Amino acid sequence: MRVIFMGTPEFSVPVLEALVAAGHEISAVYCQPPRPAGRGKKDRPSPVQQKAEALGLEVRTPVSLKTPEAQEDFAALGADIAVVVAYGLILPQAILDAPKKGCLNIHASLLPRWRGAAPIHRAIMAGDPETGICIMQMDAGLDTGAVLLREATAIGAEETTAQLHDRLCDMGAKLVVTALEELPQLEALTQSDIGVTYAAKIDKSEARIDWSQSAEAVDRKIRGLSPFPGAWCDVGGERLKLLASRTAVGMAPAGTVLDGMTIACATGAVEILLAQRQGKKPMSPADILRGLTLPEVLI
Repeated sequence: MRVIFMGTPEFSVPVLEALVAAGHEISAVYCQPPRPAGRGKKDRPSPVQQKAEALGLEVRTPVSLKTPEAQEDFAALGADIAVVVAYGLILPQAILDAPKKGCLNIHASLLPRWRGAAPIHRAIMAGDPETGICIMQMDAGLDTGAVLLREATAIGAEETTAQLHDRLCDMGAKLVVTALEELPQLEALTQSDIGVTYAAKIDKSEARIDWSQSAEAVDRKIRGLSPFPGAWCDVGGERLKLLASRTAVGMAPAGTVLDGMTIACATGAVEILLAQRQGKKPMSPADILRGLTLPEVLI
């Protein structure tokens, strides 16, 4: 099948690789333009652009798809279908209509739950027992299209967004290949209006830990915001990122350091399993405590 691939971050890379491995003809790869990154703030191609160029594929990085020129260039590719995963631009109707079989989106949630920008983070932070992948026919709405295939997976009790992200990457890559193989036989199921939730983009202002919350809420925030932007607490004026955790037994005023890096919450306690000091790499609690003394109570 002649496919236009549209994606930008690391999450999209396994999907591109799977489509190529399955023998589909990639007529072009669309991704976001290179952005300034690193200490020198030099423009850095996205992970998808780097992979596409390594595979010898044509890469296009338009700033917008709203112009007549961009839409004409897209339609001129004569694609059978477009596969879209975390591309980063809204697709105008002219783009959605251009491929013969439309545009398929790989979405990392069990729609209609967690439509929007940050479904993996929000599922963990909300304490959802499961999430998954949906292969969706795109329409003009925000993740509102009919679903062709879905696959669920349990969220582990100590799983972080980074870990779940990687699992869902692999699931999405396999499921979209199946969708393309079985496309004529698949039934497009309209999403229910019941149970709709929206996964708002993560704001850094959400990342500070409030120990007066329950241990479950604190643990979910730590895991849900790991690795980016990283939940954090203040230790003697230094911002300490908390990157992995689990709930623990303990009872004391909220913020009390009980043992090592186990911290009391409003109810229960949270044991920190991985943390990161400013300017340093992520470390175990033992390594953190060799160079950093925690106060009796964190605020």
